[in-house]
Amino acid sequence: MTHQNFIITIDGPAGSGKSTVARLLAGQLGLDCLDTGAMYRAVAWILHKQKKENLSGEALIRYLKNLEFVIEGNGPGQKVWVQGMEVSQEIRTSEISRLASAVSLKPEVRLVLAEKQKALGSRGALIAEGRDMGTVIFPQAEFKFFLNASLDVRARRRYEELTERGQKVYLEEVKREMEIRDRQDQERTLSPLYPAPDAWVIDTSHLSIEEVVQSIRFRINEKAKPSTDDFQSV
Repeated sequence: MTHQNFIITIDGPAGSGKSTVARLLAGQLGLDCLDTGAMYRAVAWILHKQKKENLSGEALIRYLKNLEFVIEGNGPGQKVWVQGMEVSQEIRTSEISRLASAVSLKPEVRLVLAEKQKALGSRGALIAEGRDMGTVIFPQAEFKFFLNASLDVRARRRYEELTERGQKVYLEEVKREMEIRDRQDQERTLSPLYPAPDAWVIDTSHLSIEEVVQSIRFRINEKAKPSTDDFQSV
C-alpha cells in the first residue's frame, strides 16, 4: 500500500466537524477531498431552480446522469458550478439544507451520485466525507473514521456557521431541523447513517478541530506503519 492509493473516509451527522476536518487533513496530507454534501446540495438547488422536484424514477435518473456540476476546493473558498452556473453561496442556505435532506432520501439521487463518487475514488488517493462513505461508497477504504458530537454541540456549531455567513437563524430552529435530519439519516432504508464496523469513532464534542485532525493522523500512522513515511513527513 502506498500514499498514492489511500482512501480515507470521514462520515458523521451534520455539525460533527467532518467537513472542516476533511479539508484540513487533505491539505496536510496533500490529497484531494470529496465533499459529498456539496454534491447533494447542488442537486437540490438545480432541481428547485428548474422546478423539477417532482421528478422520479427513470426520468429523474436520466436527468441526473446528464447533469454537469463541478466542485473545486473545500471550505470557505470552495466553488461549485451546476450546468455552468456558479452557485457556491446559494447552496449554503438553510433552505437548501432542508431541500438537500429531502433529496438525499430519493433512491434515484443516491444511486446516480454514488456512481459519480465511486468514479472519483477510482482515480487515486482521496479523502471522502459524507454519511455513507465508509459503509456504501468506499467499503474497501484503508482508513475509516466516524465523527459524532452531542446534538446541542452540533446545533451550536451550525448556528454559528450560518450566522457568520450573515443568515438570520435561531438556535432552537437549527437544533430542531438537525434533530429531524438525524432521524431521516438514521432511519432511511437506503444507505442509513451509521459507523462502518471497522471505522474509528471519535466524539468531537469537547475536541478542537486541530485535536481531531491530530487524532486521525496518529491513527493513520499507527495502522499503516511502516509504509506511511509520506504522511509522517508532511
